[in-house]
Amino acid sequence: MKNSSFLLAFALAFVASLGNALYAFGQKKSITHTNPFLFGVFSLLTGAILLFVCASFFELKNIPTFVINNLKWFIVSGLGYVLLNLGLYFLYQNFGASYYTLYAMLSILTTSILLATLVFGEKFNFYYGLSILFAFLTIFFFMKAKQ
Repeated sequence: MKNSSFLLAFALAFVASLGNALYAFGQKKSITHTNPFLFGVFSLLTGAILLFVCASFFELKNIPTFVINNLKWFIVSGLGYVLLNLGLYFLYQNFGASYYTLYAMLSILTTSILLATLVFGEKFNFYYGLSILFAFLTIFFFMKAKQ
């Protein structure tokens, strides 16, 4: 059972990573504009339309209650999306897509370690600690490679 759960988690993470790669590809290949936020706006609009199509295949009842109960979390996640979009836009435009490594390692620290363990109280053990060490080492070696 654990192997099938891991395989499912791996498959879902892989799908998400493909989406991230497509986003990075589109952002890097797009023609620059004097307004750097237009790319994010139109990609979000396109993504929202496509996600709405996907959502239409699932149950759509009690939406007003859902929206009311989750409004603050939509705002928090929307702010996160804006920060993600701004950070990645300027990171890719100024340093290149290879700097995604730096973003990914910092994401491990902020999301998988700090958020998961400190905020949500998920299990922290020796291996999480070891992953923090390796994340720092990855950032260190990445920055050395870029010198």
